[in-house]
Amino acid sequence: MRVEVVIAVHTPSRPVGRAVASVLDGNTGPDPAAPHTGVTVVCHNISGEEIAPGVDAQHRDRVRFLEHHDGIRSAAGPFNAGMRAARSEFVSIMGSDDSLQPGAIDAWLDLADRTGAETVISRLVIGECHRPVPTPPTRPWLRGRADPVADRLAYRSAPLGLVSTQARERLGAELVEGLPVGDDVPYVTRLWAETRVACQRRGPAYVIGEDATDRVTLAPRPISRELMFLRHLLEQQWFLDYPQSVREAVVIKAIRVHLFGAVFYRSEPDHWTAAEREDLRAVAVQLARSAPGAAHVLSRADRDVVDAILDLSVPADELIRRAQARRRHGTPGTVLTRDLRHLLRREAPPRFMAASLLTR
Repeated sequence: MRVEVVIAVHTPSRPVGRAVASVLDGNTGPDPAAPHTGVTVVCHNISGEEIAPGVDAQHRDRVRFLEHHDGIRSAAGPFNAGMRAARSEFVSIMGSDDSLQPGAIDAWLDLADRTGAETVISRLVIGECHRPVPTPPTRPWLRGRADPVADRLAYRSAPLGLVSTQARERLGAELVEGLPVGDDVPYVTRLWAETRVACQRRGPAYVIGEDATDRVTLAPRPISRELMFLRHLLEQQWFLDYPQSVREAVVIKAIRVHLFGAVFYRSEPDHWTAAEREDLRAVAVQLARSAPGAAHVLSRADRDVVDAILDLSVPADELIRRAQARRRHGTPGTVLTRDLRHLLRREAPPRFMAASLLTR
C-alpha cells in the first residue's frame, strides 16, 4: 500500500462516513483489487464501537479503527498516533468533516513520482462551492519541486496532501502535542524546509468541509495560549539553524497571519488588558529577533500595526483600528513599503498580492 489516510474523529456526529467514502470510492487507484490507499480512523477519546456505525457497512472491513485516549481536546495526538502506526510509503491526514475529490490521491502520487518529492502540498477548496484556497502563493511558472522561500510555502500551515513516512522518521517530525492551537505549524515548517516538496497547482483537490460547529481552533483564548505555538517554533534549535532567508519567510507570514490576526479577531477594546498587550508585544519582539529586518517588506499599514503592538501606550481602540485598516487592500498604505527600496522584494505587497491572485 502506497498511501494511508489517517482520519481523526472525536464524536459520532461528525460525517466520518463521507470522508471514508471519498477515499475508498474515488481514490484507491486503477485496480480495485489492489488498492494503493487505505484508511485508518483514529477514534479520539471515544471507542471504535461508537464511531464504526458512522462508516458505511461496505467500507468497514477496509478501515482500521484505532483508539487513542489522551483526554486532550487537540487533534495532534490522534493524528500522530495514526501516522506512527502507518506502514505505507506515504501518509495523509484528513479531518473527519473533510473529503477528497475523486482522483486526488492519484494526482498526488503522480506528482510525487514525477518530481521525486517526499511531500506533496495538495490543492485546497472549501465546501460544496469548491472555493479555492490560494495558499501557498507559489511562483506562477512552478512545475517541478518547490522552494520554501521562492514559493512562499510558509503560508500553508496545514499538512494536507502526502508526506513520506521515511522523511517523517528521518526528521522525527510530528504535530506538537499539548498546544491549544497551531500544532501543525512547527511540523509543516520542517517539512517545507527540510524535505523535497511539490505543490499541486491543478486537478482534484482536498475539500475542506463546512459542517463542523465545534472546531477547537475557533474558541477564544488568551494571547499567551493563542500564540504559544509561535513561541515554541521560534525556540527550536532546528529553526534557529535555518538560513536567514528561511527564517525571514516564516516570520513574515507569522506576522501577517498570526500576529495581526490575533488583533483583528479581538475587536473589543475591553479584551486588551495590560497583560494581553504585554503578551502580544512579547511575541512581536521574539519574531523580530528571530529574523532581523524582516519587517522591511511589510506595507506601511502593516508597519503601523507593528508599531502599535510594540508601543503599549497606544490605546486599544487605535490598535484595533490599525489592524482593520491594513485589510483595506489596494490602498496606497497597504501596497507601498515605508522604504521604497524594498517594494519589489518577493514578500513585499505587489509581488505577494500578484502571486496570491494567480494561485486562485
